[in-house]
Amino acid sequence: MKKLITSILIAIAPFIGNAQDKEGVNIKIIPVSENISMLVGQGGNIRVLTGEDGTIMIDDQFARLSEKIMASIKTLSDKPVKYLVNTHFHGDHTGGNANFQEQGALILAHDNVRKRLAADEKNTDGKGLPIITFDSDVTLHLNDNDILITHIHNAHTDSDVLVYFPTSNVLHTRDTFFNGSFPFIDLKSGGSIDGDIAAAEMGLKLINKQTKIIPGHGDLATYEDYSKYLTMLKGLRENVQKALDSGKDKDAIIKDESLTSTFYSDEEVKDGFINGPKIRETIYMSLSEPKSEDETESRK
Repeated sequence: MKKLITSILIAIAPFIGNAQDKEGVNIKIIPVSENISMLVGQGGNIRVLTGEDGTIMIDDQFARLSEKIMASIKTLSDKPVKYLVNTHFHGDHTGGNANFQEQGALILAHDNVRKRLAADEKNTDGKGLPIITFDSDVTLHLNDNDILITHIHNAHTDSDVLVYFPTSNVLHTRDTFFNGSFPFIDLKSGGSIDGDIAAAEMGLKLINKQTKIIPGHGDLATYEDYSKYLTMLKGLRENVQKALDSGKDKDAIIKDESLTSTFYSDEEVKDGFINGPKIRETIYMSLSEPKSEDETESRK
């Protein structure tokens, strides 16, 4: 797989744009389809759809990178960013909201994104809040694409959405899919292992084996990559649940590398954002907490 990814990167290298900020962060433009690109910088991957109706952007990383991101987008289209979709509230996906809003972008997001951003003590002036919010699904019809945005309950957070472009056959999973690593499940913000599994199951139902997938973090992915990720999530949940059922306590589960080593050894992910002990603790806590109605339904 690493050789395949390397080959792909080499092949598209002439078509990748770069912009670098003073801190050394590169903004790379990776072509996905005829008018869809993935922007990789620092934080969550960005997706851009260009066309006569204006530029549609999915997430915006950190505020300090906005100028460089805008410059990169201008190499793709002379149209301004007209719509900005927030896939959840974390700062590496919404940090540039106020900057793009000032440039005229209309921000859309799930209800909980606005609620959480508005409650953020750092956002004292209330700038960068979504203007249009929804509680379930919404569809946009722009640039010859039907853009399906669907909410996933209690997955990475309580505010996640999947964004699917069926016309172009491109899915944006955001942080319900970390390609090439363990997931980050934000329990304090409504996330759960059951919800993350339900998100991957829904995503796979929306797409086919030819779909190109932009994950929240990691390289552009395939149906196979996404399917393997779901298998991992289910395996992690099953292993930790069995350990719980056998009477193991929290500390024993955190220390038991065998529960997760089938997928990544502790050594492989020791420097990652989510390492072995951390994911074992997260899943233990998720399975131990009382289930909401949505989470209970997802287990059926």
